[in-house]
Amino acid sequence: MILTGSHISAERAAGRIVLDPFASNQINPNSYNYRLGSSLKIPTVHCDGTVTFETLRIGAKGHVLQPHTMYLGSTLELISSYVYAMSLIGRSSLGRLGLFLQVSANLGHTGSAHHWTLELVAAQPIRIYPGMIVGQVTFWDNVGDIPKNNSFFARQHVPTESRFMAGWALPKADGKNAL
Repeated sequence: MILTGSHISAERAAGRIVLDPFASNQINPNSYNYRLGSSLKIPTVHCDGTVTFETLRIGAKGHVLQPHTMYLGSTLELISSYVYAMSLIGRSSLGRLGLFLQVSANLGHTGSAHHWTLELVAAQPIRIYPGMIVGQVTFWDNVGDIPKNNSFFARQHVPTESRFMAGWALPKADGKNAL
């Protein structure tokens, strides 16, 4: 079952949900609006298929995301629960402008505690700003035992690139690794 906004507020007050910093005006009927942190990681794919990332601070004037590029950002809020599973989604108002968030990884495992890495893809140029509301997090009841979460990504606090790519190159057209 999904938690209602009033229940998210109550569970936060009881310490079973962490939203830090918290603003009561960001509570929705079934979610909490999260904001964009102040940095982006921008990938560069090299001729040999390897990928490197440049870190960029988003200034007060914002940054224009370009089409055909995937950016990594992070939530301004530390989001956590040792009781509930979390799901991060984009805002429909930004989606209708062509900004997609959490393209592939929206599930937050119970016990994860961090500033979530966001996958941002723009269909057209769009300016983003640090601290702008970009998405929503929902909280869900678990059924069954909750295992301890030892994931590498469960405690990150900056945009974090895939560990899958660490030391690897992108696959070639034949499906084999370029290294």
